[in-house]
Amino acid sequence: MAETTSVTHGPDHVEMAQDAAAFAHWPDGMRDEMLQYQNNGVVGSVLVSETDNVRVWHLHIAPGKRCAFHRHVNAYFWSSLADGKARGYFASGEIRDVSHYFGETKHFAYGSEDSMVHSVENIGDTDLRFCTVEFLDGPNSPLPIPDEYRLENQPAS
Repeated sequence: MAETTSVTHGPDHVEMAQDAAAFAHWPDGMRDEMLQYQNNGVVGSVLVSETDNVRVWHLHIAPGKRCAFHRHVNAYFWSSLADGKARGYFASGEIRDVSHYFGETKHFAYGSEDSMVHSVENIGDTDLRFCTVEFLDGPNSPLPIPDEYRLENQPAS
């Protein structure tokens, strides 16, 4: 008798919908963008610190703008640094509108081969600002980060 195994996903895994119909309510071209960036590990605007165990990101999204689709593969948390309104587009096809408040913090966990692909759009009239901490010692290999997103490679302001 053949042995069967079942996959047990972590609590925050989001399965990517395979049927294009799951994205019919998304703006034109957005599903194609998601597929293009589904392995993007850039989860913020700038990577401000990195060790062997963690990456610390700052994310800034101006009103009416959206961050690129990106993938989370290991445990992380974010804290909101300002009040604001956001719309999340998830690889499952779900769209979620939320209000954030200063100090709000959410934690996420992923098991082996788990992930979440999403993008965040600012649908409010104030800047969205977050600090995100990714833990690199989880069950999945951290995704690569292009050097231009590292703080030391940012233009002086």
